[in-house]
Amino acid sequence: MATPDLTALTGDYTIDTAHSTIGFTVRHAMVTNVKGKFLDFSGSLHLDGSDPSASTASIDVKMDSIDTGSADRDGHLKSADFFKTDEFPTMTFRSTSAQALGDDDYRITGDLTILGTTKPLTIDLEFNGAAKDPFGNERVGFEGKATLLRSEWGLTWNAALETGGVLVSDKIKLNFDISAIRNA
Repeated sequence: MATPDLTALTGDYTIDTAHSTIGFTVRHAMVTNVKGKFLDFSGSLHLDGSDPSASTASIDVKMDSIDTGSADRDGHLKSADFFKTDEFPTMTFRSTSAQALGDDDYRITGDLTILGTTKPLTIDLEFNGAAKDPFGNERVGFEGKATLLRSEWGLTWNAALETGGVLVSDKIKLNFDISAIRNA
């Protein structure tokens, strides 16, 4: 498989948060999925089209910006049962390696820090393309996904269900739609 020619895209980029999403899906009550996203985040990318393994990513997420469509649930997620946002206001990701998998597929691995605990996380990415927008900005786009076990970061609150199982699954699916603008 040949990787796309990204040499012309080499450079530093800032994530355009108005056109990007960092979201998640979690199984609730063993029967349905609850989806949410973070509304306040920032990040940067360094793309190396000649050597994709030299590419990097850095993302900071404000945990108080969690939005699941339910104010009560969001409040519970911000509390000491889950994210303790008063004590740990930010979740961070800092890449440690990147690799081209072929075609438009890439994998980036890095350190994800939640509640002061740092563990590795691997994100599979698809390069969606590059374009100059009507305002003259050079953009790149990526779509990504990752899965983690929340318990590995100390997120262990749960409630047993009368019928067996638990209220909130340990497995969390993360999804990313990233649009980034090349820095001037």
